[in-house]
Amino acid sequence: MAGKKLVMHVDMDAFFASIEQHDHAEYRGKPLIVGGLSGRGVVSTCSYEARKYGVHSAMPIVRAKRLCPQGIYIEGNYRHYREVSAEIFAIFARYAPVVEPLSIDEAFLDLTGMELLMKSPRAYAEKLKREIKKKTGLVASVGLAPNKFLAKLASDLNKPDGLVIITEENKQKVLDPLPVSRIWGVGKKTAAVLQGMHIRTIGQLRRVPRENLAAKLGAHMADHLLQLAQGIDNREVAPREPAKSIGKEVTFPRDIHGDADVEKVLLALAEKVGYRLRKQALKGRTIQLKLRLGNFQTYTRSRTLYEATCYDEEIYQTARELYRGMHVQQGIRLLGISVSGFDDSGSMSLFHDEARKENLYAAIDKIKQRFGEQGITKAHLLKHDEV
Repeated sequence: MAGKKLVMHVDMDAFFASIEQHDHAEYRGKPLIVGGLSGRGVVSTCSYEARKYGVHSAMPIVRAKRLCPQGIYIEGNYRHYREVSAEIFAIFARYAPVVEPLSIDEAFLDLTGMELLMKSPRAYAEKLKREIKKKTGLVASVGLAPNKFLAKLASDLNKPDGLVIITEENKQKVLDPLPVSRIWGVGKKTAAVLQGMHIRTIGQLRRVPRENLAAKLGAHMADHLLQLAQGIDNREVAPREPAKSIGKEVTFPRDIHGDADVEKVLLALAEKVGYRLRKQALKGRTIQLKLRLGNFQTYTRSRTLYEATCYDEEIYQTARELYRGMHVQQGIRLLGISVSGFDDSGSMSLFHDEARKENLYAAIDKIKQRFGEQGITKAHLLKHDEV
């Protein structure tokens, strides 16, 4: 690979669950599921012991409990996960000049031109894995390849604790037997179209005439699929900016009417947004209300506060005032609240009332971490299940 583009993809194995198993001996070797524990919660991450039962990320918690009733279910400590993630990304920064985060637990590292600094790409990847293990006690899977698509694919081929290298010379040998679902952009609908064309593997896809694919999927998708089927991906590894806002919105099965119902939903949304801000140790100054009417007309209103906040009540009061100022007369199809303009200094207030408020919400969040987001809420929201 000397002199050629070299991309590493690092993916922490079962990240949240692995942290919990590292920190708690009683979770080790057992099916552990981290996620929202409310009726509508989903699995964030699960241990490999839980995956044997068919549990996977983004699965509804209700379904996970049916598949694995003997599992250990926890809400998780997301602030701690962010702290561990920061340790890992600090390691990445020492190994590559350009790091592109994909999520809290995975990233691309551009190693192009660094061959003189390493004994070999494999030895460099092994060194990185050892340092992550030593500093955090966690296991990472790594893929090395000439581009981002192949590197991410490689890191997923031999989990957990994998290290797979794909080269220009062996890429088709690796790609051709794999199912087409391994290609970015191939979801259920596209996979169904390809299956209807008797295309099940990447090798079969690679040999299909472009005009045949374009007739079924359009020219743009046909070109995309054929390029990746040949292991071609010209995207650069590029740093990403952190999220600029945190929000939550809900679309109703039937339009809602009346201030009382609207404000009840706004309060529920404010609770969720506030909780998510506090989990990430963020405060924001700008509160935005999003509202879509039954005729699909969409409106947004925002207000910038004098001081940044992460507190449910302040978010709710601001959103309610924005709503009341709109004088809505029609049914509402969608409501959303978001907070931006972050001040992530994490500094504690020196004022007594503010300190009391922070202590109160810290206690509320501890209950939510243990019992789920609905573990504690306003009494008149208990019967409201739209959000």
